[in-house]
Amino acid sequence: MSENFADRLLAAIRRKGTPTCVGIDPEYQRLPADIADHQEMNDATDTEASLDAVLEFSRRVIRIVAPLVPAVKINIAFFERYYGEGVDGYFDLVQEAAEHDLIVIGDVKRADIGHSSAAYAEAHLADPAFANLEDRVAPDAVTVNPYFGLDAIKPFLQVARAEQKGVFALVQTSNETWHELQGLKLETGLSVSERVATLVNAWASEPGMIGNGGFSVLGAVVSPRDPESTVTLRAMLPHSFFLVPGYGTQGRDAAAIAPCFKSDGTGALVTASRSVIYAYEDMKYIERFTSEWEACIEQACRDFIADLGKAIPHA
Repeated sequence: MSENFADRLLAAIRRKGTPTCVGIDPEYQRLPADIADHQEMNDATDTEASLDAVLEFSRRVIRIVAPLVPAVKINIAFFERYYGEGVDGYFDLVQEAAEHDLIVIGDVKRADIGHSSAAYAEAHLADPAFANLEDRVAPDAVTVNPYFGLDAIKPFLQVARAEQKGVFALVQTSNETWHELQGLKLETGLSVSERVATLVNAWASEPGMIGNGGFSVLGAVVSPRDPESTVTLRAMLPHSFFLVPGYGTQGRDAAAIAPCFKSDGTGALVTASRSVIYAYEDMKYIERFTSEWEACIEQACRDFIADLGKAIPHA
């Protein structure tokens, strides 16, 4: 059996000794002064100047965290706002992260009716087939929205199986109003999130999907809400890696996240974005490193790893 994405993710986690992922969600207004005030990048009203600043910051964050974590998650929304050049910049960052031996997750949340999803899968997950783009790589995995059903997800799964890549389907999200839809109870007694989990598990268990480590190329985005529901979702998705948002700024701590893991400490990759990449705004790091913003980010990343490690003793 060829190595699938989940096998590669497991191996990367073992190499780094931590199931952590840093999210790259750059906002120009929050960039450190030595980037935002640079004479060639200090114009928030100019797409080229502000994009250059955002990309410079993102590249430096990637280089800081690359020795520490196995993966980064790059949110395309923060680059699409700069139009075509922003999308080019996003793929440049994917390449940068890949060259630093990181697992790269494209946070794109795509899905549509079948033929449109096939185009999305080619654009966001498949390595380019165009001769003039032969040196460009796509992410190792992407996030998708399963609410269109299997026909929308299938093109992504086909690319994932063919190219040893991965897919993370949204099951339970970290936003404040998640419960307005995902928390609704169906006649079966399941919540909408739990019903989606049953579908994702069925798709994840199809022939050719599960690798040597017991995990599928199809994972699930699961933000923990309470221990009971998190344990339930973990049991409902035995072959899916959880991509776990919500740590830090969004209020989840390591103890809340612990039930996302299996008893052997595998099965989840925990993401932290703002609490790490904007650590230079946090007084506890400012007092320690003053104006050394890169040192703040590195220490916040180390603290994230240590904090999660205490709650996940086998990870």
